[in-house]
Amino acid sequence: MRFAGKVAVVTGAGQGMGRAIALRLAQEGATIVAVDVNEANAKETLDLAGSKDGIARVCNIADSAAVKALFEEVDGRYRRLDVLVNNAGIGSAKNDGFDKLLARMNDRGEQMARGEKPTVYPDLICDMADEGWRGVMQVNLDGTFFCTREAVRVMIKHGIKGALVNISSTAAISGEGALHYAASKAALTGMTRSLARELAPRGIRVNNVMPGPVNTPIMANVSQAWIDSMVAGIPLGRMAEPSDIAAVVAFLASDDAAMVTGSDLVANGGSYFK
Repeated sequence: MRFAGKVAVVTGAGQGMGRAIALRLAQEGATIVAVDVNEANAKETLDLAGSKDGIARVCNIADSAAVKALFEEVDGRYRRLDVLVNNAGIGSAKNDGFDKLLARMNDRGEQMARGEKPTVYPDLICDMADEGWRGVMQVNLDGTFFCTREAVRVMIKHGIKGALVNISSTAAISGEGALHYAASKAALTGMTRSLARELAPRGIRVNNVMPGPVNTPIMANVSQAWIDSMVAGIPLGRMAEPSDIAAVVAFLASDDAAMVTGSDLVANGGSYFK
């Protein structure tokens, strides 16, 4: 019960890693604020967590005003905030060319499987409109900033030595994956390190988790051939389950990691070392 008496906000809590993280923190005693763009999914997570004092809320984290209102409610209700997990993120957005990338990657994979020299190339940047680039950045980077800013304000107001955990990706260091996604996740490393130095005097810790491929609903948009190629590059021989990442987050958010701040914790089964 490492989080007994503590309040934790988890964004993107409606499914996948976010749900697993919320469940793990609740299991260890935390009161959960489950945040998602899908109200039904957020409520389901809260029900599964059995967090009687918790709440489920809809919030578009790319909307600064909406984020501010959310954390004002958290402050008014609980008068504290101990943990923020910036899990919400997207891999594609409207007019980013990602659908064309998937099709090309499938065609390229089939060519290689036949032993042919590939004549199909990814070329995502050629099809990525400004709207597509900004769509991912607004959620993955701006949204993380908005939530972090409001969480820190609440922690400082009440003198809480809290923990902030960002969910990045090994795409940030390997370069694999879509351009805007990898760029947004790489930016979290700089944000994490800067904030860790800034907030350390207040006892607020900031860390970054870098998962590799995780068995989440987003994988439904990826071809089996692509999934097989990803798994083939993982020495442990499998994708992570959401619960694997939740365990890492729970460690970083707990007092067991009292001397850990400004770190990138890679959880990818050995497919990339940092």
